[in-house]
Amino acid sequence: ALEDQELRKAGFKVTLPRIKVLKILENADPHHMSAEDVYRKLIEMGEDVGLATVYRVLTQFEAVGLVKRHNFEGGHSIFEIRQGEHHDHLVCVHCSKVEEFVDALIEDRQAVIAKKSKFRMTDHNLTIYGICHDCEKQSFEGQRACLKIAHFIAIR
Repeated sequence: ALEDQELRKAGFKVTLPRIKVLKILENADPHHMSAEDVYRKLIEMGEDVGLATVYRVLTQFEAVGLVKRHNFEGGHSIFEIRQGEHHDHLVCVHCSKVEEFVDALIEDRQAVIAKKSKFRMTDHNLTIYGICHDCEKQSFEGQRACLKIAHFIAIR
């Protein structure tokens, strides 16, 4: 299987936990998962793999470049399969949803800034924090409900 080849190419012995974790990450939707997310998915699949094993496998994958770890605001690590094309992230500060984006203008501008400072860029990371559309909508609807209640109380 493809997972077996990827593990061997990375220098790993093929084990069931490694295959399962890699498969979960490759099929992840959304693409970003915490160790706990991977563990919950394994439990749903009826797999008997402990959380400590999931952490160990993810750390091993990170060490050889199979996955990339992000530590977004909020503290816990999120992992994604390295898939070549560089991308940046939008992170919702309410629900922790992560969206990927690619913007050529931003990439070009960062290269210009590095060159102008005589700096050879080897990697970079842009994370934009804000409130996603769904949370913004829920917040607005919640505010409207509070206003209706306040108005009702005021006219009594």
